[in-house]
Amino acid sequence: MAKSLVKNWNQWISAAGLAACLWMSVWLWQKGLLSSEQALRDFLGPLGPAAALAFVAFQAVQVVVPILPGGLGCLAGVVLFGPWQGFLWNYLGICAGSFAAFAIARNCGRPLLYRMFPEELIRRYDKWSGGKGRFTQWFALLIFLPVAPDDYLCFLAGTTRMSWRSYIAIILLCKPFAIAAYSLGLTVLLRQVLGLWV
Repeated sequence: MAKSLVKNWNQWISAAGLAACLWMSVWLWQKGLLSSEQALRDFLGPLGPAAALAFVAFQAVQVVVPILPGGLGCLAGVVLFGPWQGFLWNYLGICAGSFAAFAIARNCGRPLLYRMFPEELIRRYDKWSGGKGRFTQWFALLIFLPVAPDDYLCFLAGTTRMSWRSYIAIILLCKPFAIAAYSLGLTVLLRQVLGLWV
């Protein structure tokens, strides 16, 4: 019963987060903030450093409690802060969230995985977590490539024998490529499809 409630809660949070992002996107579009870089900068200007800090915190939290697909968060960073600063804030937030996910899973163990994620997903990646040293290699590859469920993998890594040192090195060195791929790929797509300035 508790397991079902937690899964439903996570699904509701994700759905609410996605709905909020869609609403915010429409609001930003109506205000002209998505069609003019200067308008967006004027809007964020009064917030100063707080805007970047809030975004970094959002990105960190959404790794631990997935509110919207990670790729959309990366795109938001680029739209809000430009390509270089957006990449930096995405990187800092996602790394911080990844460290938090690992620490939480390290303390709570595998029961947490079954409360947060579908069993099919757990079974799919369990085959790599049993071999000695093998999981670390697979983990590094999957974090590097922007195709795997990174949030889940960070929690899974926390339930293995992977050391903090290995984990931190993999996150810091392999995450930039995936973040850049998501950010740039979605930015190009929006330019092509919607004609946005990002």
